[in-house]
Amino acid sequence: MENNILGLHHITAIAGDAKRNFDFYSKIMGLRFIKKTVNFDDPGTYHFYFGDEIGSAGTILTFFPWGEGIQQGRKGSGMATEIGYSVPKDSLDFWQKRFEQYNVIHNKPAEKFGEKYLTFLDPDGLKLELIESKTEDNRKPWETDEIKADVATRGFHTITLTLNNIQPTAAILTEIFGYTLIEQDVNRYRYATTAVENAAIVDLVELPEEKRGHVANGSVHHVAFRVKNDAVLMYFREKIEAYGLSITPQIDRNYFHSLYFREPGGVLFELATENPGFTVDESLEELGKNLKLPAQYEPNRASIEAHLVPIN
Repeated sequence: MENNILGLHHITAIAGDAKRNFDFYSKIMGLRFIKKTVNFDDPGTYHFYFGDEIGSAGTILTFFPWGEGIQQGRKGSGMATEIGYSVPKDSLDFWQKRFEQYNVIHNKPAEKFGEKYLTFLDPDGLKLELIESKTEDNRKPWETDEIKADVATRGFHTITLTLNNIQPTAAILTEIFGYTLIEQDVNRYRYATTAVENAAIVDLVELPEEKRGHVANGSVHHVAFRVKNDAVLMYFREKIEAYGLSITPQIDRNYFHSLYFREPGGVLFELATENPGFTVDESLEELGKNLKLPAQYEPNRASIEAHLVPIN
């Protein structure tokens, strides 16, 4: 088996109110709520997962909803600043009308790299884009009563990183991850991998004078890249360590196995395996319907449940 980075695995962001976050992504955006668990390091806080029907890598957006008291984040350098979703051609009109209906802050459609896109903010100020990909995206979408397959999101298209100097980060993408520079427009550099067809793009935006951002409410916490299995995961651990970067030991996240390191530009990167997947503790039909706890917190289930806000 080849040792490849297979595009994006998941993206994790920070939110405020848990119920508001759940309602926005499961109802307004029409994503499937695939897992309700808690933060491994803070069991008093939810960890939500949204994706397609099965939680395929490249569709998974996750949140730590830390409550209304969390400080607002500040966009800046050393951050992932835009999350791009792939949507079908000619679907942006539907989404504009939907955003107007639900009072979602959004811009008029624009174009970059020959693709139409629509920028919007979630209730916590997280910046996202819906992108009509110029390459066909045949991923099966999750449908709801209001959002059908002809307009539904397919999964990730792009993650954008804002940096003072793109070169050290670009070196990680090209020398370690196997990405190549495919397009450039002024100070936006588009890198992609040919190992997968979708969720394959990382945009680097270079702003030399931009102040450092602050990761808090309404911002991306980390970006996870996908690998096939544990053997490939540990191959990349050795490669990243040999490059001179500090990287964690392997961590079991129940639904995937992970490594974490901070790339030179300041963004927290994760490598995550496809195995064992989200049906390891729930059936496909039951995904997201039950509070699933890491084994070490199961003895405290009653007190944890009493602390968490009901969402559905």
